[in-house]
Amino acid sequence: MSTKTLCIFTPAYNRAYLLLRLYESLCAQSNQDFEWLVIDDGSTDGTELLLQKLQAEGRIQMRYIVQNNQGMHGAHNTAYQNIQAPINTCIDSDDYAPIDAVEKILKACEALPTNCAGIVGLDANTKGQIIGTRFNQAYTTLEQFYHEGGKGDKKIVYKTEVVKRYPAYPLFEGERYVGLAYLYLLIDKDYVLKTLNEVLVIVDYQAEGSSNNMLKQYVKNPQGFLFYRTAMLQHSAYKAVQFRHAIHYVSSALQLKKWHLLWQAPKPFLVALALPFGIVLRLYIAYKTRAL
Repeated sequence: MSTKTLCIFTPAYNRAYLLLRLYESLCAQSNQDFEWLVIDDGSTDGTELLLQKLQAEGRIQMRYIVQNNQGMHGAHNTAYQNIQAPINTCIDSDDYAPIDAVEKILKACEALPTNCAGIVGLDANTKGQIIGTRFNQAYTTLEQFYHEGGKGDKKIVYKTEVVKRYPAYPLFEGERYVGLAYLYLLIDKDYVLKTLNEVLVIVDYQAEGSSNNMLKQYVKNPQGFLFYRTAMLQHSAYKAVQFRHAIHYVSSALQLKKWHLLWQAPKPFLVALALPFGIVLRLYIAYKTRAL
């Protein structure tokens, strides 16, 4: 099996009913210089059987890996450990690619400078409308883009050699969520991204997806969120961002009943300022999720 230039990886958990749409969009790509790597994250809905069938068709180069359920971040860990292509991007199981997505990605990734970790392009909804805002500069970091008023989900394509330099997402027993932005923030500290005002993915948010159930995720994954908030306090380049995460840090520490973390925080003065807001946030989350 030849090594392709691009690896498109897809974490999948009980999404057999959606994977076929993504698969067909990949089969239709104008440029086939890619491999599709699917991480079956402990599905119980026949996803593995579907992947066997699709692989046997031989229409595109694809691999799949089956693992026990670890959550989205655990599936990303597995993908990064197994990617061989020079560049990679994640397309979620409920999304799909425009016919020229691979072609645009490969062209944009030609001769990237050494200080550039990859490219960042646009997402659109199923009606073709751009999600959020476009880019207004040639190079940026994700944190800079959002701090300066950028909005909406964006599609990142990373150099594989860059991603592999950074630590894996931690796994916490009994939890299934750590914010993917943790890795992106670490990369932001060392590299920029080349912007591309082109649609690379069509996004179709699902009602049961994590984007639509964030309060429930807070309650179910307190250690994962505390880890993420700690990282943001340590590494964010912006005081306003640090303060916002300090509020969430307080809320997560209170949920875990780890009071000592309030004075052992990476930025204790900032956490002290955030304390009343964090208490209010904790009470709000408890109230909103009491029936979940």
